[in-house]
Amino acid sequence: MIDAIDRSILRRLQQDGRMTATALAAEVGLTVAPCHRRLRELESSGVVQGYRAVVDPASVGLGFQALVFVTLRDRQNMLAFEEAVVATDRVVEASRLFGEPDFLLKVIAEDLPAYQRFYDEVLVALPGVEKLTSTIVMKNLKGAGVLPL
Repeated sequence: MIDAIDRSILRRLQQDGRMTATALAAEVGLTVAPCHRRLRELESSGVVQGYRAVVDPASVGLGFQALVFVTLRDRQNMLAFEEAVVATDRVVEASRLFGEPDFLLKVIAEDLPAYQRFYDEVLVALPGVEKLTSTIVMKNLKGAGVLPL
């Protein structure tokens, strides 16, 4: 079970995943050894799923984003569709939804023509797709935020 100290560790790591164990221990009021032990337990139990750099998409030439709502023809292609989406690198987020539509995809591209090519060559060919509805992201107000721990 996660206690208040674990939550404190997680809050700080969400803000700075590169924080040293020594700095983390000082922030949460532990010595290094117990802090390190707790951190390893959070990692091994899957609470902490990994560490990564957050990259500004526009800075690397991927400033175009679209949200795509997907409705499948039937449920027979659900797993094949999900596997294909997971294997598609331009789909950076994907959620299966209750009701209609069936899925929400966040797609990233260089620009509108690149997105159109991806739409025409990849999205429409995904298994079981009946309907695609795209909306262009005008502005991101809040990215993948931290959990309110």
